Amino acid sequence: MKLCADKLREVEEIQEYNQIKMIKAFQNAGVRESYFCASTGYGYDDCGRDALDRVYAYVFDAEDALVRHNFVSGTHALTVALFGILRPNDTMLSVTGMPYDTIRSAIGIEGSYPGSLKDFDIRFEMTELCEDGTVDYEQVEKDIAEKQPKMVYIQRSRGYSLRATLTWREIKKICDIAKRVSPKSVIMLDNCYGEFIDKVEPLTVGVDIMAGSLIKNPGGGIAPTGGYIAGRADLVEMCAYRLTTPGTGKEIGATLGVNREMFMGAYHAPHVTGEALKTAVFASALFELLGFDTNPRYSDSRGDIIQLIMLGDEEKLISFCGGIQSGSAVDSFVQPLPSDMPGYESQVIMAAGAFTLGSSIELSADAPLREPYAVWMQGSLNFHAGKLGVMLAADSVLKDLHK
Repeated sequence: MKLCADKLREVEEIQEYNQIKMIKAFQNAGVRESYFCASTGYGYDDCGRDALDRVYAYVFDAEDALVRHNFVSGTHALTVALFGILRPNDTMLSVTGMPYDTIRSAIGIEGSYPGSLKDFDIRFEMTELCEDGTVDYEQVEKDIAEKQPKMVYIQRSRGYSLRATLTWREIKKICDIAKRVSPKSVIMLDNCYGEFIDKVEPLTVGVDIMAGSLIKNPGGGIAPTGGYIAGRADLVEMCAYRLTTPGTGKEIGATLGVNREMFMGAYHAPHVTGEALKTAVFASALFELLGFDTNPRYSDSRGDIIQLIMLGDEEKLISFCGGIQSGSAVDSFVQPLPSDMPGYESQVIMAAGAFTLGSSIELSADAPLREPYAVWMQGSLNFHAGKLGVMLAADSVLKDLHK
């Protein structure tokens, strides 16, 4: 705690800034108790749904936002945005290497699922990262200038790779390049895990459209499901036409009584994200003291809530996940075990005692069982519980070392 005290204070300053900004967003949107009521059928004139869009638009510095419980995942929100904006013979250029596993089937990179972007003759191109996992800005500039893609695609978080997550500064550098050499290209950001990390939002530094999941940062651990798309108003409208139908867009969609949880989730999101960040900083500091490599280090700038810890072998990895699970309020008695999962070459282990199934803003850890046997840890609705989970994970790993 002494080692990372300065960093924790820095996180709390960001936490306070974004919490006050969220309150201002609620006030600007005129949020009132009646907005929490349910709508049914077509959902015409659902004032709460429309106000929630305005709340998210304000906090993300967007012209407009589309926030819906019927986005089933972050990947779904991203897919709706891709199909909403791209057309046959367009090119999507990923400038941060290979996208995360779950979006590859939607693009058509893996599998042969009908209905992928590839099925609609939308081309996928990719700029490889440098050997050290950083963005190859020189090659990015060459590729964008040569291909003039309809979309420049950025994945902020690392997925199951070892590269560093992008901060707003790296995102800005990519945007500056793209705007200079291909001003008509749409810059899209996969912003999963990156919301409320800093005082600067990606849409402020050049991103045109971004998407994410409400069971990660922006749902505050309260939204039961859902996702968002935010950015330029014309692009959000195109995405809304894809989500519903051309012509109806955002004007329909019953909320079925989830508005209250969606608003409460948004309200708590800046604070909860800060608690997850503090948990990650603490975990990094503790495991550095124990002699393990971590990324980011406790003192580094962060682009998301995910903490990578290099454990070195399979037993330590399983022990770590068991320790995280044992610190959960839900399913603490469960022992996580590696298993086969669709879309992954290696077995995967996951630890998550969550109130919402799959919610990774709650303390969780997961990893593929392959070298270098690193674990990806994220979340915690409050720092006190997160710190306990991390210490139990460390205790479990140390017991394994002393066998």
